[in-house]
Amino acid sequence: MKEAVREFDIEDRLIDFAVQIIHVSDALPMNIVGRHVGKQIIRSGTSPASNYGEAQSAESRSDFIHKIKICLKELRETRVWLKMIIRAKLIKSTFNIEAIINESDELISIFVASVKTAAQNKRKTS
Repeated sequence: MKEAVREFDIEDRLIDFAVQIIHVSDALPMNIVGRHVGKQIIRSGTSPASNYGEAQSAESRSDFIHKIKICLKELRETRVWLKMIIRAKLIKSTFNIEAIINESDELISIFVASVKTAAQNKRKTS
């Protein structure tokens, strides 16, 4: 039962992360740069939640690992977009983008560990 609660904690964190990214995108300027960055960060920042949902219904351990790696890839991409927003000073509001980057770092660490564990378990059962 504890494991199921833990899985939903990650899912909830990914959903909360996606919502934060949506708010960041909404705060970007409505110029060519803001629209471009906004579209990109929406794609990469909301993707991990849905891909994690798909991973929970993976057809095999290999499929699970593949879907978790997609989550990881999208989280890393989002982190880069967030850093670009900071360096380009695209948002001049009270957003704490550093806190969102910290959450992305924590989620990345979780997914790196998940991939390693799943790969080790795959080798043990092969």
